[in-house]
Amino acid sequence: MSAYAVIREAGPGWGEGGVFDQPQVEEHAAFMNGLADEGFVFCAGPLSGTEAGRVRVLLIVNAEGEDEVRRRLAGDPWAMSERLIVSSVEPWQILVGSTNVADAVSG
Repeated sequence: MSAYAVIREAGPGWGEGGVFDQPQVEEHAAFMNGLADEGFVFCAGPLSGTEAGRVRVLLIVNAEGEDEVRRRLAGDPWAMSERLIVSSVEPWQILVGSTNVADAVSG
């Protein structure tokens, strides 16, 4: 397993308003929390500019490869409705910081 930095952003299905104005916000949150509980998502949160209503999110995930990242995130209700799209998936090498994340992806 390796760490990946993933950027997701508002897709063509994104409606007016912010994150909490979107349909299925509870289902999306439950899906993402489930991925975190499984150890697939280590952390996630909005990036600058999100406050303008068009979300951009950074996720740090633990996966075998980009195909697994895309496959797992495709099950998100917001991915199925194109509210969120994956705009990039990049391998991420942890050199400094939390040993919890580094240990999890190397072990």
